[in-house]
Amino acid sequence: MKIIITGGAGFIGSHLVDRLVHDRAGELIVIDSMLRGRPANLVQHRDNPLVQVVNADIRDAEAMRSLCAGADVIYHLAAQSNVMGAVSDLSYSFSTNVAGTVNILEAARLNGVRRVVFTSSREVYGEVDQLPVREEAPFNAKNAYGASKAAGELYARVFLNTYSVETAVVRLANVYGSRDYDRVIPLWLSAAAQGEPMIVYGGQQVIDFVYVDQVVEALIRASTAAIIGQPINIGSGQGTPLLQLAERVLALPGAKTRLDLHPARSVEVARFTADISRMRSLLGLEPPSDPLFALERLWG
Repeated sequence: MKIIITGGAGFIGSHLVDRLVHDRAGELIVIDSMLRGRPANLVQHRDNPLVQVVNADIRDAEAMRSLCAGADVIYHLAAQSNVMGAVSDLSYSFSTNVAGTVNILEAARLNGVRRVVFTSSREVYGEVDQLPVREEAPFNAKNAYGASKAAGELYARVFLNTYSVETAVVRLANVYGSRDYDRVIPLWLSAAAQGEPMIVYGGQQVIDFVYVDQVVEALIRASTAAIIGQPINIGSGQGTPLLQLAERVLALPGAKTRLDLHPARSVEVARFTADISRMRSLLGLEPPSDPLFALERLWG
């Protein structure tokens, strides 16, 4: 098999590459612009002849068509994946998350790629009245990142309905794990290690945390499962209050930190818990009883 991973030098993408290499899944073409991705995340594969890392931008339609030639599966993870970053640079988030996604879908169509697995986000739902959130809930994005992911999903549906490009959509909750940065868990762990305060915006948030290994397993299963036309939430199905996360960090051995409370940021979704019925029934995945089970592992 020939497998494309866009955003493969990033946080989730590099873990996916690790797993596909371990499984001997086939020839891997890793595409990353290295704006958020880091070459160090893939250094362990530099001598593997089955892993080719290409510094390219998904906004380059011609390059995507060429790189995807002969591919069987595309895992499309490349994106401006930071909510605040998408808000501060609207043009980049649109050109990458929307136009870049169209480029990948068009490359799949022209090259006869069997399936595209598109990583969407819980941000497409925005604020909701009732938890947990089912996949049937309407799009109601609160920020530019959520809007761009909703648009990507709509284009995936168009390419499925119009051109018969198989598109599998997974909507990720708040993923955590090694190699992540600029999000709450890595920021707070770093603060606790360095004796700096943990900055809390608002403090009333309820977040569905999911460990990166579960997300990788979901992506791999989504590449073959009978889920076309059915987006699937990937999460723990549990809501963790943000201040409960803070307590877990404060309780880590040797943690030296305190809370520094700031006003809530209006573009951030305050409460989310995923309904994971489809994840269980269609992908056969069961989350761990403790969503934050790997926190101590990251600290160690």
